[in-house]
Amino acid sequence: MGVNNTFDLAIVGTGIVGLAHALAAAKIGKRVVVIERDAAANGASIRNFGFVTVTGQQSGDCWRRAKRSREVWAEVAPQAGINVEHAGLCVAARRPQALRVLEAFTQTEMGRECRLLTPDEAAGKIPALRRDELAGGLWSPHELRVESREALPRLAAWLEAVHGVTFLRSTLVRHVEPPKIETTRGTVHAECVVVCPGHDFQTLFPDRIAAYGLTTCKLHMMRLKPAAKAAHLGAAVMSDLGLIRYLGYAELPEAQELKTQLAAEQSDHLANGIHLIVVQSADGSLVVGDSHHYGETVDPFAPSAVDDLILSEFDAVLDLPERAVTQRWTGTYASASDRLMLVDRPSDSVRIVIITSGTGASTSFAIGEEVIGELYGTQIPGAQI
Repeated sequence: MGVNNTFDLAIVGTGIVGLAHALAAAKIGKRVVVIERDAAANGASIRNFGFVTVTGQQSGDCWRRAKRSREVWAEVAPQAGINVEHAGLCVAARRPQALRVLEAFTQTEMGRECRLLTPDEAAGKIPALRRDELAGGLWSPHELRVESREALPRLAAWLEAVHGVTFLRSTLVRHVEPPKIETTRGTVHAECVVVCPGHDFQTLFPDRIAAYGLTTCKLHMMRLKPAAKAAHLGAAVMSDLGLIRYLGYAELPEAQELKTQLAAEQSDHLANGIHLIVVQSADGSLVVGDSHHYGETVDPFAPSAVDDLILSEFDAVLDLPERAVTQRWTGTYASASDRLMLVDRPSDSVRIVIITSGTGASTSFAIGEEVIGELYGTQIPGAQI
């Protein structure tokens, strides 16, 4: 450990939640250390789509946080050398029932800046869309896509170089009781601590975390190589299945008819928690997913049948017949049936922050501003009141 081991704030975890809190604290001049048990972040934050999603988030606080987090991403990405691979979202409606959900969505505050697309307009936005299964679509200008496995290290490096944030990696935090934080590399001193444990419910404050009844979600992801001549999407793509998972759509009354239709036609997809997100990388490859399976301890296995279901939805939406899978992986994150995130307060100087909805990339920056603002009794520059 370096000579200086005294800080204003210690953050446990270098996922996007931890880095978001580090940025918020650095903005108000706090000396920050981020402590990570691994050599680098390798959990949910780098295994996801890098898809900063606004449209479709649950109305109210979640949607507001997603809008603010999108603003922060747009601000810090060029400063940190993070490429925005593409912007915008096209939701391809395969069924009339899905189109009715999208029509209803555009009448809400959340859909004010979105617009409905005819089949021709949707195909104009995304030429690879399969026209024979297209009732229409929705275009959202809000979404951003970054390559998460590259964006997280670059964000951390920028926080270190520009904002003076200290990182202690390959360091396990054993006990937190400010001003002392006991680690495998000795004692770190900090007046406040934010613990961002992801789906590690046992290492720190296990009794407090257990009170929330959290579970773990496992998801399947893939990287596809399109045809020899890569199809340029230029935006993220979603489909009907997302309209009954993303609460901004699913909580609309019009979604009930779609749920009934999907239960009759794609019951296997629903049983495996599958919906479709497709985003594109700089090399033209596509990141595709995902599924959702839940348990106290999820198994490490990834049945090919689940991937086949994801790919069947991909093929129903996009006409890319020569696509090939080049990578497969699973991700895990904390989940709860009754909340999208939680902030627990073991003491005046300690916060436990867990996002329980898989929306870390989309909401963490706003959550970090809220938690740091409340912890220090101040307003973070640019944060929403």
